[in-house]
Amino acid sequence: MGKTKKRRVGRKLLTAELHDALRANDETRRAAVMAGAAEPDFVPVVKFFSPVGSATWLATELDEDGDTLFGLADLGFGCPELGSFSLSELASVRLPFGLGIERDLGFASEVPLSRWAAAARRAGAIITAEQNFRRAARGDELPKPEGRG
Repeated sequence: MGKTKKRRVGRKLLTAELHDALRANDETRRAAVMAGAAEPDFVPVVKFFSPVGSATWLATELDEDGDTLFGLADLGFGCPELGSFSLSELASVRLPFGLGIERDLGFASEVPLSRWAAAARRAGAIITAEQNFRRAARGDELPKPEGRG
């Protein structure tokens, strides 16, 4: 019953299609590890965000428990980190004005997670890295890091 409840809670944030894509990535990574091959550098499948702050999560994999996601987490403190986070915990967050964590319905990326992590760490935030990727795709000049002329 616990597994079913977790899956129901997570449905608010994940469609069946996204769930399956995240699970497929996890299975692919596990197979690579078992075969002694290099772990794949997946493109993020889904982006979650706080509508009242800068917290942002990019997920590439979903564990077989149906709750543990792997990806890049940025809680808004200037130090995005690769690691695991809980889908049910994201779904249970209650923010001001009755809001909760949301899924970015328009999110799409061709950039692998390792590049997201490097860019987000350099920029200090996933959302700033995303803006920089968009600028680069348009051919715009990227802003210079603060303190450098």
